[in-house]
Amino acid sequence: VCMVLSLLSIVYGALRCNILAIKIKYDDYSIRVKPAAYLCIFMWRSFEIATRVTVLVLFGSVLRTWVFLVVLLNFLGFFLYPWILFWLSKSPFPENIEKELSRLGTTIVLCLLTLLYAGINMFCWSAAQVELSDPDLISKSQNWYRMTVYYIVRLMENAFLLLMWYIYKTDFYLYVCAPMLFLQLLTGYCMGIFFMLLFYQFCHPCKKLFSSSITEAL
Repeated sequence: VCMVLSLLSIVYGALRCNILAIKIKYDDYSIRVKPAAYLCIFMWRSFEIATRVTVLVLFGSVLRTWVFLVVLLNFLGFFLYPWILFWLSKSPFPENIEKELSRLGTTIVLCLLTLLYAGINMFCWSAAQVELSDPDLISKSQNWYRMTVYYIVRLMENAFLLLMWYIYKTDFYLYVCAPMLFLQLLTGYCMGIFFMLLFYQFCHPCKKLFSSSITEAL
């Protein structure tokens, strides 16, 4: 019961963040989110977060040391990614976050922001993409390429972690149909991707403003 309530709480938070990110990106327009959009986001985040957490738990139950390496690599990768893009853009250091902050204080704030960004992306696609070269620190463009790469790599990673769990599973899982669970988790993650595609293709409140649809991008 506690796990279900926690999952619902996290999914609801992800849903609200999605809607907030849309309003921030398109603050010049009047946005009306339809019930179908809420449903798609809820299903998308439910499948995505639930399957990701389950995969990490299963993998960690048989390879406890290696799960820390997986989490650390994920975390460091997403933490450093915005800073690498910022360095490649050769943009000036952000100074307009808060006038009272010193350069050190601004750096600490940006590090905390990227820490939060990395923590979210370990489990699901972040609704707002951090861009340190932007004055608002949030990317206003819809980057289909980045999203596509994220979900392809994440699906492959989940499949690999499940394969390792299947190979090294202990007698604790003797009465679990491992092949069926393997298939169900991968199917669940694919269902999350399906509802994400459904949302961006048909239910996004600002889909008319996209330069190209997600199906065209794919």
